[in-house]
Amino acid sequence: MSEIHFIVEEAPEGGFLARAVGVDIFTEADDLPALYVQVRDAVHCHFEPGSGPGIIRLHISREEVLAA
Repeated sequence: MSEIHFIVEEAPEGGFLARAVGVDIFTEADDLPALYVQVRDAVHCHFEPGSGPGIIRLHISREEVLAA
């Protein structure tokens, strides 16, 4: 595996949630810098040394509401 993709969303109670696509990995953090650390740690824990991806891609989505 050369890459792994995560979908990142803002949590309703604050912070961020990250779910891997096609792999059973989930993590969360209070802010984006902490999420980067958590995602790397989760990926390293999930894969055996040398078999994990070389690239982690984060697709960050957020919803914004504007007054008309």
